[in-house]
Amino acid sequence: MGKITEILNAAQQRGKDLNLPYAGALTPEEAYELMRSAPGAKLVDVRSRAEIDWVGRVPGAVEIEWATYPGMKQNPNFLAALEQQVSKEALVMFICRSGHRSQGAAMIATQAGYGDCYNVLEGFEGDKSPSNQRNVLNGWRVSGLPWEQS
Repeated sequence: MGKITEILNAAQQRGKDLNLPYAGALTPEEAYELMRSAPGAKLVDVRSRAEIDWVGRVPGAVEIEWATYPGMKQNPNFLAALEQQVSKEALVMFICRSGHRSQGAAMIATQAGYGDCYNVLEGFEGDKSPSNQRNVLNGWRVSGLPWEQS
């Protein structure tokens, strides 16, 4: 069994364990490996433009806001933008700050006919620490995966 299959099987099992309404859940490291090696795989960053500009971006990710800043109102054009930029046949991985908005994006995309949607657990900045800080416990950045600041 290849590395891609192993990762997808683990993510799908997490999805079943968590009773998720989409294909599964990935760790940041798994998402990066799929982004690099799975043909046609897309990482969709659903954070607001402000978050991406101020906190950092994942090189090669498709950037479509789930909610807009300020006010964090849901982007009414999210699905239309996704359909313009990502094929429904693609393996699609959604990431946000902590894994919550991306979960909503994975659900909506699945309902819209995307058959292979995954949420990236921990997100870009990770879970909050006991002192209420991000970027210290886990997440894309803490894992040492590629990111850049504009």
